[in-house]
Amino acid sequence: MPIRAKFRCNSVEFRGDPTDEATSRSYKLTAVYDTSTPENERFTKATPWGELTIAVDNPAARFEVGATYYLDFTPTED
Repeated sequence: MPIRAKFRCNSVEFRGDPTDEATSRSYKLTAVYDTSTPENERFTKATPWGELTIAVDNPAARFEVGATYYLDFTPTED
């Protein structure tokens, strides 16, 4: 069964020259904890806390600090 969580990007750390597009970046995301909207309240009840740190080398794949993202977890078949 797939699982969906809602996370917010809280920070980015550059692993080299931040002006170089090819520089690897490390992002820290945490579960959305907010009861001010119906959608956020649903996610708060389902995933009240969580943390993800991810390194990204692809210049086209960037996270924006402060933005929220869905994380979809789907079991593999292997």
